[in-house]
Amino acid sequence: MSSAIPYRLPLAGVLRLGRPSDIWFKPALSVVAAVAPPNLILLALGRLDLAMYTMAGSLCALYGHNRPYAARARLLARVVLGMVAGLAVALLAASLTTDAVVLVTIGAVMAAVQKAVCDATRLGPPANVVLTFISSASLFAPQSLGQVPGHLGLALAAGAWAWLVGMAPGLLRPHGPERRATAQALNAAAVYAATRGTADGHARARTASAAAIHAAWQSLLAAGTRPDRSRRALEQLLVRAEVALAAPADCDPARLRAWARELRGTGRIPRVANPRASADELLGIDVEPAQPSRRLRQRLAPLAPIAVRTAIGCALAGYASLALGVGRPYWALVTAASLYQANVTLTWSRGVQRVVGNLLGVLAFAALAPLAHLHPAVLVLCCLALNFGAEALIGRNYWLGSVCVTPMALLITEFAHAQDPGRLMTERALDTLVGALVGFVAAVAVTNRRAGDRLEQALTTAERARENTARLLAEPHPASTALESARRTLAGALAELRATADAAAGEWWQRALPEERVVLAEQGGHRTLAATVRRQGFVPPNDEDQTRDRWQDPGRATEGIRP
Repeated sequence: MSSAIPYRLPLAGVLRLGRPSDIWFKPALSVVAAVAPPNLILLALGRLDLAMYTMAGSLCALYGHNRPYAARARLLARVVLGMVAGLAVALLAASLTTDAVVLVTIGAVMAAVQKAVCDATRLGPPANVVLTFISSASLFAPQSLGQVPGHLGLALAAGAWAWLVGMAPGLLRPHGPERRATAQALNAAAVYAATRGTADGHARARTASAAAIHAAWQSLLAAGTRPDRSRRALEQLLVRAEVALAAPADCDPARLRAWARELRGTGRIPRVANPRASADELLGIDVEPAQPSRRLRQRLAPLAPIAVRTAIGCALAGYASLALGVGRPYWALVTAASLYQANVTLTWSRGVQRVVGNLLGVLAFAALAPLAHLHPAVLVLCCLALNFGAEALIGRNYWLGSVCVTPMALLITEFAHAQDPGRLMTERALDTLVGALVGFVAAVAVTNRRAGDRLEQALTTAERARENTARLLAEPHPASTALESARRTLAGALAELRATADAAAGEWWQRALPEERVVLAEQGGHRTLAATVRRQGFVPPNDEDQTRDRWQDPGRATEGIRP
């Protein structure tokens, strides 16, 4: 039965600053290194009017900083090609028509496609926002068909440079991303171990620890090469984190945190011995290199409501901007596109952050504009500083990064020629309010009734994965690789279940969610995971007896299931 699930749109905490990311400086430095050379070359040539096209390629350096370098190489190449493809569509449209309504419609459709593809491929931040900003702005750039190949060539060349910038740190720290992911898993396991398995903070810490461990395994598996000594050492540490998840009361949180600290920098990876587990048995990593991912088409299907929201919201925001006489309707379009998150509640929060950050950013532009107008070189340097500031701050809260993004976007419009600061500020503030308001109304109007269906599917997947793992536990001598493959599948299913449940909880006007069933599935799944860890021999014998009462033992993990 359908009903409007009662919840309040939050205000408290929406603007609260979080802790900076461990690698906040990496995207900040990378984008400066990617943007500076093309812009300085254009400055020397007196052709800053072409900077918008090189920026399209340079901004690709923002992506993939948490990916292992083998996976990052593939991801950055796809981002560059996707960016250039979107730019090509926009420039062709701009050269064929000047009808603003047609251009806004094309921009809205492109924004919806970019949103759906980025979510389906789990691209990660900054996701579709940068792609939509470039393609939408290009729709309103004066263009002729003869200019399109040259402009695309500039974007592709800058994108190739951004690829090199993104891959360069691998020369000094080839296992850096995997080390960070393992350190995060160890720290999360330490938080859970500190609860000693008690009720206070138990469930939330366990879920966070399981998600961090699963993400760390995915990071190791994404590297795509045969494990070397460093990878083997990281695997051993992850097994220790899983032991803490299975037997929290018998693990030392301080030791887990110490191992995490040792993974920083380029020092030696701690070597730890795992009880009753040989290197050949360690998670069957060579035999089962990765859990098969679903096809892109299967991932895209559940995202249809979000794509429709994006298309309608962006189109209506652009039309409203045109009706108000604003000369750059793509600002309203991009504002709407930036709002859409996994559910309405998160979309509301992003809308508040976007409005606050943009309005403060307009004031920052008022202070910077006189300085930037002194000389084109100063204009370029201001944009570089704002690029760094945006990436350094946006991890703490989206609104704080927007304070730098907004004046940077306004200054970029002056690369071709100086403009009236007052008019720019007025139009940007108006487009921000219009885009945020219309975009959120579209999010409320286009209900995501599939959120409940996705939760049901995630529940079924998790329950089946638990049953399969329990059946293997019931066998006298299950194959180690089969047991590990089942355990890894179950861990992934539980992580997906929690993410899907969180997304569904923030939607409105849908049937009541099976919250009790979700809780039971998570509890049973984590108990089965713990039993599997003990069965594989990762928990010492003296620990097993002590933890049997705290966790469901291998025999009870198969209760009610007949192989």
